[in-house]
Amino acid sequence: MDFDTSADPAAEFLAREQDQLAGIGDDIIPPSTQPAAPAPAAVPTPTPAPRVEPEKIRRWREEQRQRLEEKDAEEERKKDEWRESAKKELEDWYKQHEESVSKTRAANREAALAAEKELVSGDNKSTEAAADWEQIAKLCEFNPKVNRNTKDTSRMRSLILQLKQSPPVKSN
Repeated sequence: MDFDTSADPAAEFLAREQDQLAGIGDDIIPPSTQPAAPAPAAVPTPTPAPRVEPEKIRRWREEQRQRLEEKDAEEERKKDEWRESAKKELEDWYKQHEESVSKTRAANREAALAAEKELVSGDNKSTEAAADWEQIAKLCEFNPKVNRNTKDTSRMRSLILQLKQSPPVKSN
């Protein structure tokens, strides 16, 4: 391939090199038939010079590192505050729950004692079925609004009231 060398010195150089390298590829032996040659001596390659980082980038990296450290410290501070707050709320809840449970226990104990005294002092001499159901009805709480966090016992209440009003007949 010939280049027009009259106008461009680079084209002249390329044409000269192409003429010199034209026959080089003909005498190369394919790798499979080539005899094993000793490895060439390692030529030390020059290590590239360390890349100098621009001042703006270096400053930005430093500022970014400082911002991240400040954010990490703030995050840890907030976590500690939340832990303390949660611990306090949990302690308050346990305290309130314990007070509620103890009040409920005391009220139940008083109610049970009052019912027991009433049962003992009541008229136990009658053996009629109606009297028995009346005593059972006295022990039951028929106000549905008293305790809302218990199971629904409305059916049992209605059965006891029905039995109180019309007791079953005993067959002997």
